[in-house]
Amino acid sequence: MEKIELEIVALSHSMAQTHSYVVVLGEVNGLRRLPIIIGGAEAQAIAVALEDMKPARPLTHDLTKNMMNAFEIDLLEVIISDLQEGVFFAKLVCSSQHDTVEIDSRTSDAIAMAVRFGCPIYTTDAILDSAVNNGDEPAAGTKKKLPGGKTKEPVKEKPAGSAELGAMSIAELENHLNEVLEQEDYMRAIAIRDELKRRKGN
Repeated sequence: MEKIELEIVALSHSMAQTHSYVVVLGEVNGLRRLPIIIGGAEAQAIAVALEDMKPARPLTHDLTKNMMNAFEIDLLEVIISDLQEGVFFAKLVCSSQHDTVEIDSRTSDAIAMAVRFGCPIYTTDAILDSAVNNGDEPAAGTKKKLPGGKTKEPVKEKPAGSAELGAMSIAELENHLNEVLEQEDYMRAIAIRDELKRRKGN
C-alpha cells in the first residue's frame, strides 16, 4: 500500500452540518483534498494545538500525550486507513522500546494527536479519490505553523460574534480573553487573540 502524506489546510465551521466543523487535509505536493466532518470538542483540540495555546489544565489529548511520553511511547504516524459510508477510520502507529503497534482511532482524535506529536498523517490513493468524488467544502485561509516547524495553511471562518469583538477596545479584548480562558472556551479565545493580533499589527 503506497501511503500519501497529508497536511492540514483548513479548519472551519461545516457548511454541511450545523454545530459541526470540517478539517480539510490536503495532499502534500498535490491538489486533492480530504474534508472530514468533526465535532466541536475535537475541532477545539486541534485548534488549540495549531495555535500553540497552553490550556490551564491539560485537555484529553494533552493528557494522552503526557501519558505516552511518561511511558516512553512515541506516535510515529497517523494513517487514515478506510472510508465506509462517509465515515473515515484511522490508526495510530505507536512505538516503544519493545514493540510497534497500530491502534484504532477516530480520525478526529488521530489528527489531534498528530498535531501534538508533530508526526505525519497518511492515507491512500483510493481514499483520496473517493473523497474527491464525494465533493469538498470550500475554504480559504492563512498560513499557520505546526509543531515540528512545518508551515501549513489552516483556514478558519470568521467566527460568530466577530462584529462584537470589533467593537471592543484592546483593554476590553484582553479582559475578555482572560475570562474565556478561565471558562476553557479555547475556540473563542483563539478568535479574540486573532483580533488582538490584527489590531496590534496595524
